[in-house]
Formats: sequence, structure tokens, C-alpha cells
Amino acid sequence: MLVLVINCGSSSVKYQVRDTDQQGEGNQVIAKGLIENVGTKIPDHTAALAIMAEELKTPLHGKTIDSIGHRVVQGGDVFTEPVLIDDQVLQQIDDLSPLAPLHNPAHVLGIKAATETYPGVPQVAVFDNAFHSTMPEYVYRYAVPEELVEKYGVRRYGAHGTSHDYVTGVAAEYLGVERDQFNAVVAHLGNGASITAVEGGKCLDTSMGYTPLAGLIMGTRSGDIDPSVLTNLMMRDPELTPERMDQMLNKESGLLAIAGNNDMRAVVEAMEGGDERAKLALDMASYRLAKYIGGYHVAVGGMQALIFTAGIGENSSPFRELTVSRLGALGIKLDMAANQVRSDEPHLISTEDSAIPVLVVPTNEEKAIAEATEVIVAG
Repeated sequence: MLVLVINCGSSSVKYQVRDTDQQGEGNQVIAKGLIENVGTKIPDHTAALAIMAEELKTPLHGKTIDSIGHRVVQGGDVFTEPVLIDDQVLQQIDDLSPLAPLHNPAHVLGIKAATETYPGVPQVAVFDNAFHSTMPEYVYRYAVPEELVEKYGVRRYGAHGTSHDYVTGVAAEYLGVERDQFNAVVAHLGNGASITAVEGGKCLDTSMGYTPLAGLIMGTRSGDIDPSVLTNLMMRDPELTPERMDQMLNKESGLLAIAGNNDMRAVVEAMEGGDERAKLALDMASYRLAKYIGGYHVAVGGMQALIFTAGIGENSSPFRELTVSRLGALGIKLDMAANQVRSDEPHLISTEDSAIPVLVVPTNEEKAIAEATEVIVAG
């Protein structure tokens, strides 16, 4: 089956065509690309997908797309597994936009554009928070009045679930552990970052919350912060409106606020050059991450592996080293030479006498979305 995987952002469209009938990653990927400047140089998502369709003509060699899989960040508690998209599903995704205001509206536009570009082709929504639907109530519930839960659905939802799910399965297989017996802590570290506690192959807890703002220090997001900071400042300064605070915490905080740059590579280089602000940013980010790792180790009753994935997790050996250096109490030891290795395959970066294996597992959300799409469309 030829599956077109689409990830629509507010100003970009990332796409990949995969042939799920082929074996091996190299054979499956037929084409991929990224269209940027949507809403500026390119008028809208419909225009962006028209460009994509034109770009795909050559690599498809006359073949037609059989199905389309969309990454959707937020499915709330409405969607706990992939679903075939119809008008009702599309409306529900749109209705969930307050939980992911930076993402869901763009997904809706992308789905509508795909409908125009590929009329009649079945489309599937694969939800980023679905993997986290197994969290028990004592984990996902916030200690707030019931009216907020009932009226606004206030609870922990999480994100990056497609990646956490995929990486968990790959790591369990790599270590020779049955998935339903596998306890792990998975750190998905990119410009957006989250960490998940996996118990018996399922999500027990995750760092992102009602929105993707919670948890770890990220590229431009603050992560965890005392909520009274927001209410206090908004009451004191009329210019700090809810909209301004949202912009500040989501787009102007994190590494950017401390180090002046949201690119981990640049921050590491600055630290190595003696920049104190860069050092502070990395100390803060690695400390926050290590604190979560320790807590989740306890939560799952002892992790069988610590797993790093996504752009920073897979490629920033200095940040992995800094984080693991804070985990001595757990008996975790990093193999410095192995930590420098970059590979497209899962690999061990801890020493033989490390109490807990540390792995780098490249994520592949497109593959996971394509496989889920095929299952739904094939029935």
C-alpha cells in the first residue's frame, strides 16, 4: 500500500510516501520532503499540498496514493487509537484545538487540503497522545475542582506518543524482552521534548500535560513553572494578557530565554567556548531531565532501559553525557566512546557494568503512522 504521511504545522508541511508492502526502511521510503513558508510565500495549505503533489509525480512513476495518514497532536480523551477521518472526526479534531492551539488548527487545514488534492482517498488520523491513554486516573488527574475537569477536560494528555510507542517496541525487541514485560524510561528530546514512564510496554506517566508546554525545558518552551507566576504577573501588569503570556512561555522561553538560542548544537558550542549563560541553560535542562528520569525509574518499579530518541536525544552526545552524569545514584555508567557513535540503528551507549542499559533508538514516526494507516484502511 502506498501511504502518504503528512505532518502539517502552522507554516510548514512535512511529507513522506511509504510503500508498506516493501521490506526494509530504504525500500519503503519512496519520497519525502518539507514545504515551508506556508501562509507567507505560499498562500495556504491547499497551495502547499498542490506543490507537494507536483513534486511527487516523478518518484511515484504514475502510481497513485492509496491512503493518507495524518499526524494529529491532540485527540483529547475522545480518540485513543487511530481513526478513519470523516466530517464528524474532522470537527472533533477542530473542537480539541484549545488543547493544542499551535497544532490542531494546522492539522485541520491539512486534512481539508488533502481532501481537495486527493479526493476519494481514505485518510486516517494518528493521534500523538493516544499512547498515553493508558495512564491511570491517579496519574493524569490534576488536583483541581471537578467543574474544570467536566467543563474544560482539564487533565494530563501528553504528546509525542507515536514516537514513545514506536521506540518502546524497538528497544524491547533489541534487548530481547517481551514488550508486555518491558519497563523503561523514554526521553524524546527535540525542540519540543517529553519523557515517558513505560510499565509493561504501556504508558504509565508522561511529562507533557494538558498542553505540550508542561514538563522538560525545551527549545522555546519553559516546561514546568509555578502557575501562580502567571496569575500574579497578569494581575500586576495589564500588558501581560493571557495571549502575551502564552506567546512568552511557548515561543520565548526555554533554552532561548536562558542561552539566547533554541538550537541545542549552538548552545553546546557556546558552552564549550566558555559562555556562562549557555552552561546555565544546559545545567538547568539536564537537571530537569535527570530529575524526571529518577522519578520515573521509581514509578515503573525499576527501569530495564533508559532510552534517548529524537533530534537531540539521537545526536547530542554532550547533552546525553551531561544528563547521565547526574544519574550516578542509579548506577548508570556511560561508555564515552559508544556515546560518540551516530547510527541509524538502535545502539547501546552504556558500559557493560552499568546497572541499567542506556540506548539510543532512532525514532520513526512516519513509519509508525504509515503502518497504523494501513491497518485502519485495510480493515
